[in-house]
This record gives sequence, structure tokens and C-alpha cells, in this order.
Amino acid sequence: MDIKKRLYLILFAIFLVVIAGSSGYYILFGGKPKYMDCLYMTVISLTSVGYGEILPVTGNIPVQIFTMILITFGMGIILYGISTLTTIMIEGELSGILRKNKMENRIKKLHNHYIVCGGGETGRSVITELVKNKEKVVLIEHIDDNIEKSRHIENLLYIKGDATDDHNLTLAGIDKAAGIVICLPSDKDTLYVTMTARMLNGEIRIISRMVDQSLKPKLIKAGADGTVSPNFIGGLRMASEMLRPAVVDFLDSMLRSSQGNIRINQLNVSKNSPAIGKKIGELKLADRFNIVILGFRYRDQEILFNPPLQTVLIEDIAVVVMGDVENIAKARQLF
Repeated sequence: MDIKKRLYLILFAIFLVVIAGSSGYYILFGGKPKYMDCLYMTVISLTSVGYGEILPVTGNIPVQIFTMILITFGMGIILYGISTLTTIMIEGELSGILRKNKMENRIKKLHNHYIVCGGGETGRSVITELVKNKEKVVLIEHIDDNIEKSRHIENLLYIKGDATDDHNLTLAGIDKAAGIVICLPSDKDTLYVTMTARMLNGEIRIISRMVDQSLKPKLIKAGADGTVSPNFIGGLRMASEMLRPAVVDFLDSMLRSSQGNIRINQLNVSKNSPAIGKKIGELKLADRFNIVILGFRYRDQEILFNPPLQTVLIEDIAVVVMGDVENIAKARQLF
């Protein structure tokens, strides 16, 4: 049984015993005593504090029989409740419940965060990179071992459960999330979660992992904005290692640079952005934030590399830059 249900059941049973005992005394004495006195008599009887009889129980056989039954069954329920609560505390389940509630409350406050479904090798790599880029991430994972392996990630928020359950996606705040990365081992589950995520949030960006590349058209039709095949990417990486090792070493060095978390990222010119109408050169990104401008793209058009500094920024332009993630985060405020 769920821990919360066990706690609620224990509290309800104790409450029921107290109310039944109080009402029993009240009825047996013909409604003459105050109900508070009946309640007091029930509590001191069940707890065996020995303060004495506030109601004339001695000599009243029906009341004495009722009191013996109340103490026998009532004390049994109370002792069971105390032992259960002790077990829960010793096993750390209560602290787990409090930690879970605290985490769910933190997740409820998130906006424009990212959800990662699946905490395996791929999912952990995704979370690590998102966190390095100063993004807020929520993991959905039902395997304890995968959650435990992800705990080293700073400020990790997670929902323990199956990502194919709509309730867990809702708990992760999918309606307010900026994106979701689906890294489930089963293509069938990936397709289902992709479709569900699109139904729950029509604006969210969805990236889906797939094993079978023939599944790509179905994932796109189900709502995925992009698909990734680890096997295909791994093959390209091996070919690149063979044909252009210097380029691969450059990218690897960027990811492991001792000069900071150097990344290639994008700065989006959104609606009502203060950058609209300004020239790229006017922003002085290189001087102010030590950021290198690599190119830009307008909506789904082809990327323009090394754009002129006289280029005027308009809405929906994505400026591709390279620099430290801290500096990129500061520069994003301009956009």
C-alpha cells in the first residue's frame, strides 16, 4: 500500500475510535454529560494516563463493558499506528515523502524548463549538458538505479514514475515547459510519449530518441520537432574521427576546456526584444561578453555564416554564438 494511504488510514482509524468512544459514552449516559467530557474520558482511557474517572463509570455495568471493549480495540489500533509510524521513520520513508513533496513544490514553480524522459546513459548525458548550460531540468524515471546514478547532477529535480503516464508528465510541468527530450529505450514508448507531449502542450519543443531510423516519419507526424538516432550519430562520429580528427579534437576540447564551459549556443530574438532594429555590431557581444558570433538564421531559412556587423536584427532571428555559458546567459538578457 502507498505510504500516504497507510498514514491516512492510520489517522482515520484513530479518529474513528476516538469519535466512536466519545459518542458511545454520550449515548450510554443519555446525553446528560457534555460531549467534551465524553471526549476527554475516551482519550484518557485510550492513553491510560490514569487521571481518574471524569464520568461515573464504576458501578455502571454497561458503561464498564463498553470501556473495556474501547480500551481493548482502541489501544490495539493506537499501538498499531505507533508501530507503523515508527517503522516508516526508521526506514526513512517519511523523510522520502517530505522530500518528494518538497521537490514537487519546486517543480510547480518552474517555467520554461526542460523535461528529460529516461535517466539512462543517454538521458544522463542530456541532463548534464542542459545543467551546464544553466537550464532548469526535470527528470522522469521509474528505475531507482538510474535515479541514483543521476543524483550527482547539481540541483537535480525528478519525478519517480513512468514517463508514459500522463500524470507524471503533468507533475513535471509539461504545460509550462520549453522543451522535452525523450530518451526511452523502447521506440514504442518514445512514440507514445511524443504524441502525448504534443497533445498536452502544443508549443513545446520535442526531441525524440529512436533506435529504428524508419520510425522518424512517424515521430515527426506524432509531434516531434527533431529526432536523434544514437547509432547513426555514433557512426558519423567514427567516420569524422577517421577523416577530420582535428575538427573532432576541437569540438571535444571545447566541451572539456579548462577556460570554462565553452559552448556553441544560440540567442533568439523574440517578440518585443530590445535587440530588434539594432545592428549586430551595436550590441558589442565580443567586447561585453567575450562571445564569438558564428552566424545567424531567420526562421527555417539557411544559416548565414559570419554575418556582417551591419546586419539588422529582426524578430525570429537566431544568432549562433560561441563562448562561456555564463557569458551567453548574460547576453541572452539583451535578446
